[in-house]
Amino acid sequence: MDLRESLIDLIRDCATVIPQDIEDSLRELSSRSEGLQKDLYATLIENCQIASAERKPICQDTGTPIFYVDIPKSADTIHITDMIRSALEAASDIVPLRANAVNSKDGVVNPKNTGKEFPVIYFKKWDRGITRFTLFLNGGDSENITKLYSLPDTKLGAERNLSGIKKCVLDAVNQAQGKGCPPYIVGVCVGGLTDIVLSKSKKLLLRKVGSTNPDIELNDIERELLSSINLLGIGPLGFGGKDTALSVFIEFLHRAPASYFVGISFSCWACRRKSIEVMI
Repeated sequence: MDLRESLIDLIRDCATVIPQDIEDSLRELSSRSEGLQKDLYATLIENCQIASAERKPICQDTGTPIFYVDIPKSADTIHITDMIRSALEAASDIVPLRANAVNSKDGVVNPKNTGKEFPVIYFKKWDRGITRFTLFLNGGDSENITKLYSLPDTKLGAERNLSGIKKCVLDAVNQAQGKGCPPYIVGVCVGGLTDIVLSKSKKLLLRKVGSTNPDIELNDIERELLSSINLLGIGPLGFGGKDTALSVFIEFLHRAPASYFVGISFSCWACRRKSIEVMI
């Protein structure tokens, strides 16, 4: 199978098949829920089963495609970019994908889902001889609730410390309520520059639900934030309950002394992500 066909399959699988860790989490939540919450989880699981069986998108919003591409040192990024765009154009008809590429200047929509900085592609070189493509289909509703904070924040009473970070996270989730289709996965990045901190917080959403942070201190912070979020009572799809988030992931970056940013990104309950490795 050539690269273009492999990428078409990647896009189709990502749009139509829920990641296993997400499915396992939904089933676990369903098993210990009752009433409305249990019915909601049953509906989500059934939705995923139908989507997988019929090879149709899990959600009508098929998202903004974000590709994270790990490449050998000699890889041709121009060729890879062309193949990604070509595969996305074909997948727009085959899957199909919703026409999500809108020209912000004139409002014209490209039904093939390509445009300026659409899809988003991040390249990173590594020492392996193969190329790994990781696709994240980022839903519009979960993107809309992304937040950037600059500490200290007098309105929140948030200082440049862990307590201040926690206040930012809880404020972001509380403002989001059910708008981004919880239970969420929440990525939190602290430090850096404004563009970097948001980019990094979004990439954290690629971690598997329940995965352990190798840094013991950060792992404890993640668990504490998750517990606090689940006390907010927002619940699945915003209908109330104790399961507002599946996981919280955090990363700290170096920063300039004058700046202290907290970037917070969300994935909806489906968290559509998938990776493949290919020889090019």
